[in-house]
Amino acid sequence: MRTRLLLLAAASILGLGIAACEQGTSTNSNSNMTANANLASPRSEVPAPTATPRYSEEKAREERARAKENKETIGDTLDDAWIHAKIMAKLIGDTSTPERKINVDVVNNEVTLRGTVDTAEAKVEAERIAKETDGVTKVVNQLKVSPAAKPSNANKAKAK
Repeated sequence: MRTRLLLLAAASILGLGIAACEQGTSTNSNSNMTANANLASPRSEVPAPTATPRYSEEKAREERARAKENKETIGDTLDDAWIHAKIMAKLIGDTSTPERKINVDVVNNEVTLRGTVDTAEAKVEAERIAKETDGVTKVVNQLKVSPAAKPSNANKAKAK
């Protein structure tokens, strides 16, 4: 009697195992799609992270060296160097901001903009770019507005 029960239990387990394996390899694509839709896990609802370039300590050192050449300050963290690089790239790409007239200091994720721009709009745009950069916690806008000097007729007369 015991042997029969063991054989019956083993046969049942084997049958369930085979049935489970066959369910995963079903050739009916509609049933697989339905089964997969019903198995949605919470992880599938989380959006995939966007691809960002890997920012290394070496790249941070290079960015700090470039900043130092332009009398800019970057803090010791990778975040500070990465924020500086992103802001500078955005300023270069924006036609309304004179990127090399704007100094960008980043320390502890806080940005300070220094320098002189030609218009109030350029000052506002530079601040907007900095504030909208990922990782920035605070922006201090110390930019001064000074319209570019236009050549006067007196200068033309001296040139002759």
